[in-house]
Amino acid sequence: MTPKRVIIPVFVPHAGCPNDCVFCNQRRISGALRPANEKDVREAIESARGKLRPGTPAELAFYGGSFTAIPSGEQESLLRAALPFVRSGEISSIRLSTRPDCVDEETAERLRSFGVTTVELGAQSMCPEVLEASNRGHTPDDTRRAANLLKKEGFSLVLQMMTGLPEDTPERSKYTARELIALAPDGVRIYPTVIVRDTELYDMWKRGEYREHTVRDAVELCAELVPMFSSAGIPIIRLGLNPTDDLSGGEAAAGAYHPAFGELVYSEIYRRKAAALLEGTAPGSDVVLGVAKGRIPLMVGQKRINITSLAGQFGLGSLKVRETDLPDGDVRVLSIDKSREI
Repeated sequence: MTPKRVIIPVFVPHAGCPNDCVFCNQRRISGALRPANEKDVREAIESARGKLRPGTPAELAFYGGSFTAIPSGEQESLLRAALPFVRSGEISSIRLSTRPDCVDEETAERLRSFGVTTVELGAQSMCPEVLEASNRGHTPDDTRRAANLLKKEGFSLVLQMMTGLPEDTPERSKYTARELIALAPDGVRIYPTVIVRDTELYDMWKRGEYREHTVRDAVELCAELVPMFSSAGIPIIRLGLNPTDDLSGGEAAAGAYHPAFGELVYSEIYRRKAAALLEGTAPGSDVVLGVAKGRIPLMVGQKRINITSLAGQFGLGSLKVRETDLPDGDVRVLSIDKSREI
């Protein structure tokens, strides 16, 4: 079995970013109060190095901010701190996040020379009106151009999208998903909008100018988006913001923040698959569903919500779930006992 890759995170909140997006307060989202420096990079790697098992691949990841918008000398300083570890093989790869309008041929050459292998682009939306309302400062064409350039230059490409931004709708989010799929990235991250304190979006919400994108809104929408990417063979790296003490402690004032957001989405997908299978089932039936090993919690749902809702929707006598040798994600009806049919 191939050892699971270890991510060594280094946060550069707001570093280099030329815009104040209405939703953004990277310091609160990441929990980092200041941008990282060379010393932070070395210390992060050295700290992780002492905990790694031999042969475990490690990837240095610069999160937050817009890395390639940082002055080139500062970019090189951060990357140069990691270079000895890359050359020694202690770091297998480097990834970073940036804006679509801060990528060009010169940037790509610089990143490659320092061992960067993966670039994540914060596309957020492919709808001009959503980008403008969110003060993103770039266009959908910037995303297309940057994505195609990075792929041509041999980088692994990850695209990030958001749902529930100002002027966004479910239809616009699905359009964004289709446009990102057309760019054939190596992975995507989906971040439903969270209203973080000390942001323009928070003020808009308090003034009644922005309607909250709730956890339920986001779960129902992402349950449609996930199969779109899965059908295209594009891995979803993350659903929802990574939980932090700050966000869980109240900095996420409203919106689609939940520490187990991804679990909620996949559980909803399982519920929908089961509901389609149960159409026409006689009321009072005792039903047994089968799922892949380890997937019973997703089918059952948090606090058994899926079992309760499906049993009520179809008037079932009982509904049970068993592990089977099914492929991951599949749901099957194993048996229907109509002995209690009413």
